Amino acid sequence: MSMVLNEEQIQLQDAAKKFISERSPVSALRKLRDEKNPDGLDKTLWKEMAELGWAGILINEDFGGLGLGPAWMGLISEECGRALCATPLMSSAILSANLIQELGTQEQKENLLSAIASGELIISLAVDEGAHHNPQAIQCKAEKTADGFTLNGKKNFVLDGHIADKFIVVAKTGEKPSDVSLFLIDANTTGLSVTRNSMVDFHNSAQLSLDNVTVKKEQQIGTSENTIAALDSTLNIAAACITAETLGATAEAFERVVEYLKTRTQFDVLIGSFQALQHRAADMFSEIELSKSVVRKALSSLENNEADAGRYVSMAKALMNDTAQLVSNESIQMFGGIGMTDEEEIGFFLKRIRVLTHTFGNASYHKKRYADLNGF
Repeated sequence: MSMVLNEEQIQLQDAAKKFISERSPVSALRKLRDEKNPDGLDKTLWKEMAELGWAGILINEDFGGLGLGPAWMGLISEECGRALCATPLMSSAILSANLIQELGTQEQKENLLSAIASGELIISLAVDEGAHHNPQAIQCKAEKTADGFTLNGKKNFVLDGHIADKFIVVAKTGEKPSDVSLFLIDANTTGLSVTRNSMVDFHNSAQLSLDNVTVKKEQQIGTSENTIAALDSTLNIAAACITAETLGATAEAFERVVEYLKTRTQFDVLIGSFQALQHRAADMFSEIELSKSVVRKALSSLENNEADAGRYVSMAKALMNDTAQLVSNESIQMFGGIGMTDEEEIGFFLKRIRVLTHTFGNASYHKKRYADLNGF
């Protein structure tokens, strides 16, 4: 992927925009919230997205996917961000699919990846344990037994955990930082407790509690020797795609502000004619365009397997988080008091952006990570 989209990518993004605007506008999220939908998403819609190939973008063709790369998934994520779509795209089709593809045995790949690509199976990654993203701080323990492992610990902010069929749980197998492994666990396993969280943006996450959960050796994905590298590369892809989703939500919020400035009158004058508001809108536009370029670069570096892709991902996440914060704040202010009412959808964007900017690391986390990766 270059900094400029090619014809096929433009066609994919246009098709995604059309489908999402028709099948999953922001009003669909409002409906899920108002009806207190137990799933928190439309599973029929997810199956339709899978039929379009979105769930299999990162999955090789041998296992029922499209065999494309992170840049293509970023385009879908961006359009989902524009409509605030509630789907298991991130949890199942990005995080879990990529880990299984990188570390899984041939049997695991054959049994799981095609089911993920078809939308029949939802798998969620359980990595974080504290209030903030920190994949290095793993306390969940996996103690070896005669025929497998026993897991004990807790996991927080597990995306779509309450509807997941299976989990990939990250656990410590020893005292060294590199002693980390992944375990595939069925949602109905004895000793596993799943609690759904009510999130401010009306999307879905859960908390897991593992109390002497027993797993067999064949439920381990990969080995301790290759887990850290695969987890790092997968989280890079996830962070880049969540940044693309943040870009979509931020750009849509800005466009709604511009439209509001063109139609809202005050003292019989369009507020868009006020120079102060024009300057603020120009600042937002400039920051969004700059952030878009960095997001494209991050996705491109992952697509091309560049050695310093992690640096570009953290640069993009940090910059996009700051831009999203600016635009979401300004959007509410320019809409005025009505912007904070439930009647206006702009408030949905503020809430979703707040969650997106903290998912897989806030701006401070990625600024520090960028500095670390540069040797500072």
